[in-house]
Amino acid sequence: MSSPSPAEEPAGSGEQLALLRAKVRKSRTKPPPGPAAELPVAKVVVDVPLPHLDRPFDYLVPETLDEVAVPGVRVRVRFAGQQVNGFVLDRVAETEHEGKLSPLARVVSPEPVLGPDLARLCRLVADRYAGVLTDVLRLAIPPRHARVEAEPPRLGPALPAELAAGADRVWRGYTGGREFAAALATGQAPRAVWAALPGRDWTAAVAAACAATLDGGRGALVVVPDAKDAARLDTALTAALGGTGAHVVLTAELGPAERYRRWLAVRRGRVRVVVGTRAAAFAPVADLGLVVCWDDGDDLHVEPRAPYPHAREVLTLRAHEVGAGALIGGYAVTAEGAALLAAGWARPLRAERATVRASAPRIETAGQDAELARDEAARTARLPSLAWQVAREALEAGPVLVQVPRRGYLPGLACERCRHPARCPYCAGPLALSTGHAVPSCRWCGRPSGRWRCEVCGGQRLRAQVTGSARTAEELGRAFPSVPVRTSGAGQVLATVGDTPALVVATPGAEPVATGGYAAALLLDGWVLLGRADLRAGEEAVRRWLNAAALVRDAGAGGRLVVMAESAAPAVQALVRWDPIGFAERELAERTQLGFPPAARVAGLTGASGAITELLAIAELPAGALVLGPVSTGAAAPDQARALVKVPRAQGPALATALRLAAGVRSARKSPDPVRIQIDPHDLD
Repeated sequence: MSSPSPAEEPAGSGEQLALLRAKVRKSRTKPPPGPAAELPVAKVVVDVPLPHLDRPFDYLVPETLDEVAVPGVRVRVRFAGQQVNGFVLDRVAETEHEGKLSPLARVVSPEPVLGPDLARLCRLVADRYAGVLTDVLRLAIPPRHARVEAEPPRLGPALPAELAAGADRVWRGYTGGREFAAALATGQAPRAVWAALPGRDWTAAVAAACAATLDGGRGALVVVPDAKDAARLDTALTAALGGTGAHVVLTAELGPAERYRRWLAVRRGRVRVVVGTRAAAFAPVADLGLVVCWDDGDDLHVEPRAPYPHAREVLTLRAHEVGAGALIGGYAVTAEGAALLAAGWARPLRAERATVRASAPRIETAGQDAELARDEAARTARLPSLAWQVAREALEAGPVLVQVPRRGYLPGLACERCRHPARCPYCAGPLALSTGHAVPSCRWCGRPSGRWRCEVCGGQRLRAQVTGSARTAEELGRAFPSVPVRTSGAGQVLATVGDTPALVVATPGAEPVATGGYAAALLLDGWVLLGRADLRAGEEAVRRWLNAAALVRDAGAGGRLVVMAESAAPAVQALVRWDPIGFAERELAERTQLGFPPAARVAGLTGASGAITELLAIAELPAGALVLGPVSTGAAAPDQARALVKVPRAQGPALATALRLAAGVRSARKSPDPVRIQIDPHDLD
């Protein structure tokens, strides 16, 4: 059935259509709601990570959003022609900008997730690392889950009247330990650099400090390197706090929904103690009284995303800002920890020498004079006779730990004739073997090199340059055929092992805890750690060795440790004497002479050479700044260069400001080729 033509339309229908069209036009031109009666301007940080836009923007708060658009909530706003996310930082009475303000589009959630303390901390971190606030907020606040926000609130834990009763017992082995725990229990803010005793459960000491802080009416925050350490501390806190639910664990392994659920419980003040990995350094603990960074030398504490903050620095900034106590601890002590002691910001927590000797295993070096007299090959052998003897005797009493610096099978190969490192003919990357029957392949591009020929001498035979954990396990399995061999490393990390005889081959950081402690430990290939072209080579070697040695039974129980390294090296002597603070002070003194962190501030600039040159030309660097480079980063990235800018420590804030402003100018100009800025990069090689 066809529709009627205009000439056939009923009388009056045209007038009706005109009225309908007028109503539609009127509805479309409905005036927007007026501004809020009080504080109608919202200061909003928009989620646009461009350096030249790193500032709050003013938006009008409609009266319809007046009650929900409170500081800290997530919002949607119109920015540069599109809608973007943002956070309300503040509400003010008027704007300083001329012209008409755009209104807030909507409030995403009424949950104020960005409190004033957290916003101030994120701004401090962004300024400290020459970064952008939105990048730090992305690290600090987990993504929203609406279903989690809508869940009914859970009741807070009912804490026992007295929690810190065991703190005195746990900390009395350290000089000043009792006073540290007592200060926390009375609401004070003591700060310490802690050299933990070997053979003692560090998790019990941290849990006791957290319990004492709760007794003092304040909250505690603990950051550990990985989920394995977080799980151990979770168990210790459950025992110390009586299983009351007073603490939560925040790690990436939880999944986004559960992590956000726990994070919200902390923000709402229902949980006062938080344990987690590096992102937990921003956890919004109410009335924070203690921050703890365990094993602060571990590179897992360094955030791999911009602006690349270190968890220790975030925690010390936070403790200084809110007046909280601080505990920077580990079996090893970093140069940064020694700098905190030298500045008087913290005090040392360490045990008397007699207590240390009673707690540590018997430590020997394979290259010491007495051993060389018995075994001339001890200096060069990977497993000299001393190591074999210690392992054989210890296996009668329990498990033996074998620490290997590198994972894999043969991660480094060289020409058998001239010892020149074997390189990939396509990308110049290092060649490696994944198994005993595999074809050599490149660790960078993955291409096989079955017909490899040495570029120096023309040789075609390869030899091992570095032996990995898989090959070591294979060799030990043949040497001790009746003993089980277990491996722990990338892809399969063991948390614990039993007390029965076994050889446990592990890479640094993946050593499982043995029930009752290891009967002995062998630290292989010490030259690999000490020979790295890195500022922190010695410090990292000491840290890895002490962490492994702390898992071994004390000398009174027969615990022994053998390190395969030159006995005269300062790092080896620090291990033998178990003197982490003395070694850290030596490291700090040497870096002060060289002008490296933490005695100075160093900015690493990575990108195209022209882009780095442009950034340095724009930046108004502090007087006396030393610029090194740019130079090529090598065959792995031939189009990339790197430059270093060094200034005295006092000029660190000025350096960060200069680089941040220069990055903003390049961003406003839409300059191609971004430059990555890292303040005090962890790896200076």
